[in-house]
Amino acid sequence: MAAAFVSWPSAPLTESLVKRALSNLPISILTSLPGPHKCSKLLQWSTYDAIDHDLTNRNPGYVLSSSYTIRKALIRKHYLARCIHSYLTKHLDTCLKDAVPRTWDLEISYVDELDEMWSDQLWDLGNELDTSSQWWILKPGMADRGMGIRLFNSKDSLYQIFEEFEEDSEDEDHLTTDTSVIISQLRHFVVQEYIPCPLLLDPNEKSPSGSVLKSSEILQGHKFHLRAYFVASGALKLFMYDRVLALFAAVPYVNPTKREDDNDIAPGDVDLAPHLTNTSLQSDRGEEGVRLLDELSGCHILSGNNRDRRALFTAEDIENLKVQMSTVLAETFKAALEMPIYFQSCSQPLPNAFELYGVDFLVSHNQTPSLPGLNSLANSAMFQVKLLEINSEPAIELTGRRLHGILEDLFVAIEEVAVLPFFRQNAVLNAEGLVVPRHLRKCLETTVRGFGGW
Repeated sequence: MAAAFVSWPSAPLTESLVKRALSNLPISILTSLPGPHKCSKLLQWSTYDAIDHDLTNRNPGYVLSSSYTIRKALIRKHYLARCIHSYLTKHLDTCLKDAVPRTWDLEISYVDELDEMWSDQLWDLGNELDTSSQWWILKPGMADRGMGIRLFNSKDSLYQIFEEFEEDSEDEDHLTTDTSVIISQLRHFVVQEYIPCPLLLDPNEKSPSGSVLKSSEILQGHKFHLRAYFVASGALKLFMYDRVLALFAAVPYVNPTKREDDNDIAPGDVDLAPHLTNTSLQSDRGEEGVRLLDELSGCHILSGNNRDRRALFTAEDIENLKVQMSTVLAETFKAALEMPIYFQSCSQPLPNAFELYGVDFLVSHNQTPSLPGLNSLANSAMFQVKLLEINSEPAIELTGRRLHGILEDLFVAIEEVAVLPFFRQNAVLNAEGLVVPRHLRKCLETTVRGFGGW
């Protein structure tokens, strides 16, 4: 008898979705791992920490697991930055050169270490800070849900940010802000170019059903990011779930500036509310800031030079963004496969694994589209996606009750493309002839060196 080990102790919604997706399969659901050879085939659809990864690696024909064992190149911001940088040096015409903000990664435990970094790995960044008015965003490499994110536009303000974190390290019981982090515990950070021209829409212009709620005269542009779900399966297929979420900031967008009440003590203090779109930082708003990207068709474009508010965000624009997201993440996975130390292992691929990722993109509003070059990604398009980060075990509960149905559909789709072929007798044959579910798009299909299949 086949069995599935399902364990999501801190994510009850995910656990219920997994069990629902498996309800049509003739398998028993287990709350603990069975002993050796107690079942004909074993599915581990659980949190990363609950999975027996050694069992997965040693039994490719017997065990299927819901996580790759090694995937730092994707889910850790500093590893992702290194991965993409390495890929760009070898593939000059890749679309990632236009789709990823300029990024520096740094390892720092104490603020004094910045002094040496300005003359070494951060020399280019320091030069830009000294000669331009560009804003930058600091992110901890291993934190999520908006923790530790800060904006700065000078060396002094970056010093002040790390001094704030250092103070919090000394007094862990009294953090300065709700998003403060402890620098000595994280150490790894990335600095990214802040995208100065995001696409702005008003999430309250239209209801989910399409009826107009606000006239064009009173619309206010909000920044948002896109959350797309991708499913990687075996070694390797990649699918994008095309029901993409748009997650909006709580207040209308303004260009980054220091608070009006700033003083010399806190030169780096910037109001983050117009810039942070993480729903985990807006729990008091419920689902108010969460929309489906498709629901925004017909909204007025409120960014750029569109001051007369006549231009509309169209279904064609939305489809173009979905194609860009699919292309960008496929190329990102190719980059990760070239770093086998940090993603799977080319000598020991995992055909018996799959994983769900929540991938965040920002949409920039390009006022002067250029002519497309070789392998460039929609350079001629007015809107261009920028890859922000890739999240394993995404916090799907933040989607909200209204859109719960798309989560059910997503997990059923995962079961159809990643789980069902494993339990079929003719697994390889059936997988090749698999019909992709309606809302999944195949982005990438490649064979990792050494792939043996089931």
